[in-house]
Amino acid sequence: MDSRLENIKKKLALLPLKPGCYLMKDITGTIIYVGKAKKLKNRVSSYFNGTKYGKTKMLVSNIYDFEYIVTGSEKEALLLEINLIKKYDPKYNIIFRDDKQYPYIMLEYDKYPVLSIVRPNKKTKRKNVKLFGPYPNSLAARKIVQILNRLYPLKKCKNFKEDLCLYYHIGECLGYCKLDIDRSIMDNMVMEITSFLNGNYETIMDKLKKEMESQSERLNFEKAKEIKEIIDYIKIVLEKQKIDLNDNINRDIFNYFVMDDYISIQVLHLRNGNLTERDSYIYELNEDEEDAIENFIISFYDDDRFKPREILVPEIVDTNLIEELTNIKTISPIKGSKKKLIDMARENAKIKINDKITLIKSDYNRTVHASEELSNLLGITVHRIESFDNSQLFGSFRVAGMVTFVDGKKSTKDYRKYKIVGDEKDDYHMMIEVLERRYSRVINDNLVKPDLILVDGGIIQINAANEVLDNLLLDIPVYGMKKNDKHRITALIDGSGNEIEIEKNSDLFHFLETISEEVHRFAISYHKEIRSKGSFASKLDMIPGIGEKRKKLLLKTFGSLKGIKEASEEELYKILPKEVVKTLKDVLKEL
Repeated sequence: MDSRLENIKKKLALLPLKPGCYLMKDITGTIIYVGKAKKLKNRVSSYFNGTKYGKTKMLVSNIYDFEYIVTGSEKEALLLEINLIKKYDPKYNIIFRDDKQYPYIMLEYDKYPVLSIVRPNKKTKRKNVKLFGPYPNSLAARKIVQILNRLYPLKKCKNFKEDLCLYYHIGECLGYCKLDIDRSIMDNMVMEITSFLNGNYETIMDKLKKEMESQSERLNFEKAKEIKEIIDYIKIVLEKQKIDLNDNINRDIFNYFVMDDYISIQVLHLRNGNLTERDSYIYELNEDEEDAIENFIISFYDDDRFKPREILVPEIVDTNLIEELTNIKTISPIKGSKKKLIDMARENAKIKINDKITLIKSDYNRTVHASEELSNLLGITVHRIESFDNSQLFGSFRVAGMVTFVDGKKSTKDYRKYKIVGDEKDDYHMMIEVLERRYSRVINDNLVKPDLILVDGGIIQINAANEVLDNLLLDIPVYGMKKNDKHRITALIDGSGNEIEIEKNSDLFHFLETISEEVHRFAISYHKEIRSKGSFASKLDMIPGIGEKRKKLLLKTFGSLKGIKEASEEELYKILPKEVVKTLKDVLKEL
């Protein structure tokens, strides 16, 4: 048994049979997963007993230590878990937060009635404003506003025009900018629109049907067809979503379906008796189903999210716990219309995961499976990869990029850019400079060390990397990505020149191609960033031999970019050495 598992086994023996939270840590001490348990000993031990697969296997292989906090009850453990997840943001936890703020339809009626789509803020809380919603389906909300704006001559222009606009001439505005409109006419429009948005569609539907019949009688068939399309849309979006519960209570309905270590969660939103839309979530299941759905529901109503009067949940959920923590009436129906809604949510969850599971597995094969394949091929455990590439522009603009992949996926927050400042221009010395800067900082700042370094090159770049690592007393494997004349990866090369062939079209091949393309793209994008700044000073920063003082002196002497470009070499020699002038002239030709 390795020292990692031996240490964990000793700590497992000390765990109590009490409720609480556990925090899993990786080799650096970083918290990578937080969970809760009714009995800490049983739950935490289960991670290290039996065979694990997929993402759970990846999680367990990353665990080097854990700590735990005992609580007085399961409820306290649940609350603590949510707070710990917020605090540490562990990479293997479900991301509970859904930052999408649903839109509302706002009816503003000060001097003139105006309809618009808004996200609630301070401005929407003022007088003479009515909010309807929320509408999880923002497209449906926009369509409803469009229909009402066509049916009613509301104010549509943000700012008044100098003259009556097109909306007035086609009958979709009363000409508020120029005409004195009878207040009673506007009051009646506001009353009908308010009634409609509260779920009473009969008035508007009757009005539309009468208008359609009138247009048909006048042989205006195109107009009649247009009105019929509006009627059909209202039926689809609004009437057919009516749930016969004989009330207008706002409800959210939760249910889930589990397949292949993933959980699909559906949230159906019932507003004023209308099923407005659903929300779909698919997560890796690293905990019990009961814990997953309960944690999700509680976190769903965190922060400023709209809270309905009632929520419906499956039987597995502790309704008393949810109700106490969310302050929302929570019901687990066993029959009737509400049970049908629960069943509908489960069926939607099942359909969603069936639709997505092939894509999910494909993504797993491309990432995690490829990372495991690489680990087996090299005989090491590979979780974190850092890859480097050097690049030059005009022989003088020398930069490098570093990209990071963790468990087969990009970790863009760990990408780094480097501007080469040394005088040596060959790949060997450029690689030495970049890796010295990177891994000196890893040591000095106690940063996470990679399990593998990949360089986009051959034995020259590998030797440069190994020289730096030897000097810094770091033991990190380095491999080069060998390519053929078509720039496709054919093998990995080690420091002795040994080649490990990569099977074309394998998951590992595509993974390595992704890394190679990403690090090259990232380095090139740094060049583009420098060139796109448009500031000549930013170009001067990239030229060896031109520092801050010389840059200021150039601009002071010649006044502008045009002046520097028109200056003779003899004039430039008064400020710069000959070799720097030559580089500067090469750069000026490209600008």
